[in-house]
Amino acid sequence: MVVPSPMIRTKKTKAVGIPTIDLSMERSELREQVVKACEEYGFFKVVNHGVPREVISRIGEEGVQFFAKPTSEKCKAGPATPFGYGCRNIGPNGDMGNLEYLLLHTNPVFISERCKTITNDPTKFSCAVNDYMEAAKELVCEILELVAEGLWVPNKFSLSNLIRDTQGDSLFRINHYPPVSQKGNKNRNIFKDDSKECDNNSNKIGFGEHSDPQILTILWSNNVSGLQISTHDGLWIPVPPDSNEFFVMVGDVLEVLTNGRFRSVRHRAVTNTMNTRMSMMYFAAPPLNWWIAPLPKMVTAQNPSVYKPFTWAQYKQAAYSLRLGDSRLDLFKVQHQQHQDSHQEHHSP
Repeated sequence: MVVPSPMIRTKKTKAVGIPTIDLSMERSELREQVVKACEEYGFFKVVNHGVPREVISRIGEEGVQFFAKPTSEKCKAGPATPFGYGCRNIGPNGDMGNLEYLLLHTNPVFISERCKTITNDPTKFSCAVNDYMEAAKELVCEILELVAEGLWVPNKFSLSNLIRDTQGDSLFRINHYPPVSQKGNKNRNIFKDDSKECDNNSNKIGFGEHSDPQILTILWSNNVSGLQISTHDGLWIPVPPDSNEFFVMVGDVLEVLTNGRFRSVRHRAVTNTMNTRMSMMYFAAPPLNWWIAPLPKMVTAQNPSVYKPFTWAQYKQAAYSLRLGDSRLDLFKVQHQQHQDSHQEHHSP
């Protein structure tokens, strides 16, 4: 008998239709649909996105080829600190998952250097990555401009300009989830770290529950299920895979920019017992020194700012100091600051 992981059982799972948005529709309706999906789910699928199929397939093939290599070869691209090849360890604070991954900064100079440890043909790999990232960046910018229009922000480029900035801190990640056997012994050697946790029948977590700290995430995966998102009332929704389209996730920074009108989507990946799942994420982020605060349009006397201003560098530091599932945004809420101030006053001599 297979006992579900406690992490899986804590919240009910429900089949609900994921919002699908056709980017070729009339613009006034399009921006309304984007805002509605961001408000209700923080997550949606986009179709007619304009990204050429070959751009997706080329980077997908590069990912498949890399993860097919012997572990000793893959480890030359690691350890992920935070960039490079990682296996099972997620971040510096003890979070684990049944996956291996590549994490890259989107700076082209960084990619060309890092590719030398990833493949014997770094030019081919870096071209595939750069083409994909350029397409993903344009898609992010288009969506952020629709968001700005839909929220009636005076400058519709105020959000997309953050992503186009040459000092931007966007990242690219490929996750690879090998099938995890229900019987616990068929895949003992898939991971370098052959610990009991890796073979535990009850451990079905590929990547634990979390929200993305950035502004937006563009996600692609092959046709293997595993991704689940949480609704605002805590129900888990399995996301049907679709290798022809992209999924869009609201990140923590966009929640702050909209003063909580949008909420970052909590999501997780569960393992598959039969097939290998591969996903690719483009995490759109501003420059490190950029100050994050609610847009003026989102703040009124009746709806004051929920968050105190902070830089993206400060938020990243907080994200790396906490566990994967922790709520980082709570640290930057005005209420939290007021509580800290009153606590200090209470304890001052």
